[in-house]
Amino acid sequence: LSNLDAKLRVQMRSEIGKLHKRLQATFIYVTHDQTEAMTMGTRIVVMKDGVIQQIDSPSALYNTPVNLFVAGFIGSPQMNFIDAKIDRRADGIYVVFGNSEFKLPEGKAKKFEETGFAGEEVVLGVRPEDIHDEEVFLANSESNFDAYVEVVEHLGSETYLYTIIEGTKVVARVNPRTTAKAQSDIKIAFDFNKVHIFDKETEKTIIN
Repeated sequence: LSNLDAKLRVQMRSEIGKLHKRLQATFIYVTHDQTEAMTMGTRIVVMKDGVIQQIDSPSALYNTPVNLFVAGFIGSPQMNFIDAKIDRRADGIYVVFGNSEFKLPEGKAKKFEETGFAGEEVVLGVRPEDIHDEEVFLANSESNFDAYVEVVEHLGSETYLYTIIEGTKVVARVNPRTTAKAQSDIKIAFDFNKVHIFDKETEKTIIN
């Protein structure tokens, strides 16, 4: 569908979906466009260099990617990745990056311990929609992070903030009523219950 304009692409995705339901046949659809895969596919095979990375439903690929590649490939804007370290303390497991840190929620900490991961170097993954700048989230978050806003994109129903956090570029998808302005400092909060952690060396998922 790459040669069609945006409106026709949406219409054709819908038509192909209706055709699939009507014929009740197996369709194999090959695409580099993840939006097409996510909206039309019931089972998606993600490949890299000819090697299958994961076979799953669209929602499972999005929420429980098996590695860094799948996590970054599925989702637009893609998942943010931040180099971090694991710090095990008496009161729990902390994820540390730069001068910032946060404590893993109990449920995720338990899963993390069950994996038996013994290293320190990890990659923290957080999707743009799981980063917030609204007061209600900031007030209820255990840790708020300082962010510098480089660019603000208003898309009507949502707004993208292109920020820098601890030297790393991070994109946030926030409420369109945000008061954040470009070239300004703001406070943001992560939804810690939805973060992902990957082994920095193998790039495999430790916890989702």
